[in-house]
Parts: sequence; structure tokens; C-alpha cells
Amino acid sequence: MRIALIYTILAVIATAANIGAQDLVIRAYSGPLPVILSVIIGTGVGLIVKYILDKRYIFAFQSKNLSHDSRVFLLYSFMGVITTLIFWGFEFSFHLIFETKEMRYLGGVVGLAIGYVTKYHLDKRYVFRTEAT
Repeated sequence: MRIALIYTILAVIATAANIGAQDLVIRAYSGPLPVILSVIIGTGVGLIVKYILDKRYIFAFQSKNLSHDSRVFLLYSFMGVITTLIFWGFEFSFHLIFETKEMRYLGGVVGLAIGYVTKYHLDKRYVFRTEAT
């Protein structure tokens, strides 16, 4: 139960980083395709924040060197493709259905929550399997 609580807190932090980055892009960028650009940048920020938090606080991962950490990050990112599709599906669906920034962000939060539960199981089984506590 402790790990679930910690994972939830870290997921909230990564979600806030993702949605916060999206909002900053929307506020600062007035060029073409602002929503798509904001979602891509938010996804990248959320990915990096979540990786740093997960590897330290969930899986107690210690890389051997930068090359090892890079390979693990690439695998972590690859496992995130499925969960990113879930997240984007919800966010863009809410955007198309409700046509407001707030509802798009709510769709993003819902998609991230579902995606993070899935991601935990993928990461535990495939990414951090030898380094897991």
C-alpha cells in the first residue's frame, strides 16, 4: 500500500509538470498548432520528471554509468508509447468534444492517470526488473 501511495504522489507531480508545461506553451506560443505543440512539450516534460522520480523513489534504480542510464531511459520511453496513446486519446477527445482548455486538461489528467497505472506495471516487469526493490 505504501508504494501505491508514493507512486500516486509522484504521478500527481509529473501530471502537474505535464499540464503546467502545456499551459505555459499555450500562453507563450501564438503560432500554428498550439494545442499539438503544447501536448508534445508537456509529454516530454512529464516523461523526464516521471523517469527521475520513478527510478529514485519507486524502483531505487542506480545506473552503472551514463550509457546504462540512457539505455534504461530509452526502454522506459518506449514503454511509455502505449500509455502516451492513452493519454493523448483522452486529452484530444475531450478537446474535440468540449472545446475548452479546462476540459482538454481534464481529459489529459484522466488519460495520464490511466496511463500511469498501466506504465507502473510495464516498468516493473520490463524496465526496472533487475533493479527493482
